[in-house]
Amino acid sequence: MQSCELPSAQKADKNICKILKNSKIIAVVGLSPKPHRASNQVAKYMQEKGYKIIPIYPREEEILGERVYRSLETIDFEIDIVDIFRKSEDTPFIVEKAVKVPGVKCIFLQEGIKNEKSKEIAKKAGIFYVEDKCIMVEHIRCEKEGLL
Repeated sequence: MQSCELPSAQKADKNICKILKNSKIIAVVGLSPKPHRASNQVAKYMQEKGYKIIPIYPREEEILGERVYRSLETIDFEIDIVDIFRKSEDTPFIVEKAVKVPGVKCIFLQEGIKNEKSKEIAKKAGIFYVEDKCIMVEHIRCEKEGLL
């Protein structure tokens, strides 16, 4: 759970590519300060690809050179994507907060994370929802297919 496998030969989802192409700011819920953790590796990759990363983590002052926010409720500026690295059962509470963040176009639950209630909350709010996929792997797919 919560890892990112290298992309298979699977085709890129054009809707995900469109979101990635039109997004600039990603809030990463559960972004670990530890470089060996998937959340850190994925966020670093996305940062290197030009995205502004907003770490959401209960401790630390800075991760990947960015100011850390304790929760989504403390964000008062626009975010394009909320990427969640938390246990499946924790996601409905997070998604309820995410749909209230200004500008959110997409809620992304990382590989191995699924929750029907979270999906319902996002859909009801009219926000594009992705679960059980790695945002880094999807970015690589979209890039390879020339969709970014």
